[in-house]
Amino acid sequence: MKLEEELKQTRFKDEYQKAILNIIFTGNWLEVGASHMLKQYDLSSQQYNVLRILRGSSPNPLNLLDIQERMMDKMSNATRLVEKLRQKGLLTRQQCDSNRRKVEIEITDKGLALLKELDPVIENNHQEVTMKLTKDEVNTLNNLLDKLRS
Repeated sequence: MKLEEELKQTRFKDEYQKAILNIIFTGNWLEVGASHMLKQYDLSSQQYNVLRILRGSSPNPLNLLDIQERMMDKMSNATRLVEKLRQKGLLTRQQCDSNRRKVEIEITDKGLALLKELDPVIENNHQEVTMKLTKDEVNTLNNLLDKLRS
């Protein structure tokens, strides 16, 4: 559906404003879809992101700052997210023996098993969302979004 129909707005200040609103609206649309899917697994998209970050660093532990720097949503409270995931048994927090101020965070086998279960679900969702785009269109979209942030 076109942005004008979604927002019930027929005019924009200019195409630049429309593009920004389109990016924000589409990002929110993608987030709602992901959140709905992850809710079945008792995870938020931010918690899922933390687990993926930890899986990517495994077997090496990370500290909170490392996790926060790698997160897609920089405004998330990494401390709170890590604690919720620890309570679910999906990761561990250990105080470093050599530096008591440093906390090492690692994904557990239970966390890895959950991600393994989620991988095909997420992949299927990504394919459904992007199936309307050709490979060239996806490359163009990636390049334009990268250019916008540069």
